[in-house]
Amino acid sequence: MTKEITATKIAIFRKKEIRKTIYKNEWWFSVVDVVAVLTNSPDSRDYWYKMKVREKNESEIQLSTICRQLKLKSSDGKFYETDCADTEGILRIIQSIPSKKAEPFKRWLARVGKECIDEIENPELGMQRTKALYEKKGYPKDWIEKRLRGIAVRQKLTDEWDTRGAQTDLEYAILTNEIMQGAFELKVDDYKKRKGLQRENLRDHMTDLELIITMLGEAATTRITQDRNSHGLPKLKRDAKDGGAIAGRTRKDIERQTGTEVISKENFLPGERRKQIKGN
Repeated sequence: MTKEITATKIAIFRKKEIRKTIYKNEWWFSVVDVVAVLTNSPDSRDYWYKMKVREKNESEIQLSTICRQLKLKSSDGKFYETDCADTEGILRIIQSIPSKKAEPFKRWLARVGKECIDEIENPELGMQRTKALYEKKGYPKDWIEKRLRGIAVRQKLTDEWDTRGAQTDLEYAILTNEIMQGAFELKVDDYKKRKGLQRENLRDHMTDLELIITMLGEAATTRITQDRNSHGLPKLKRDAKDGGAIAGRTRKDIERQTGTEVISKENFLPGERRKQIKGN
């Protein structure tokens, strides 16, 4: 377990510290720190203990089952096993905190839930919200249009994969890597390292040309899979390899004509971190 845990990081919320750490590529947060921020209890550990007992007795829900003991740095500088929860778990725990400070989170969860239901009824709303989010982050409008088009192309491909036998995240990752290797001669993780990314979405940091080549590879894969009527992971993997190769040949032709690599180290990381990456 210790190999999967990084050094403790500190998140600041209302000028109070919440310890967090990476576990299996996800942020996990100290439950007692969250409880301390959202309650007026002088002893957050005792509050958390009584909260678990209350939920178990009243609703038969064991909050401890959504937690994991991870080592976090304490005020004495030493690391101790601490109850931690990922983002989903923390939001569930917050729902059980009867506090005015927790109420904004509960209202936010209700609003997000309604938005998800609205998007199921009208998928276009999801695209509009995504577009607005990218605009707030400062992405150029022409880039946003390509990114949204890429999302639609990707969705169509994953729908094909889903109905043809690929359903797990691991299978999707295998197929995606086949396309990316064919198109860019890089696996997704290697591509992210090239751009200096960690947990960020690779496509959110692609240039226009990179997005276009990615779309081509996925659109070609969709067409090939439909034409061949492929089913099962081995055949879908073959299709992904062939679709990626089509995009790869296009990329190489662009590079020959322009004398410039399509694969870029550029990213949209904020502030100092972006400067450090661009300087490498």
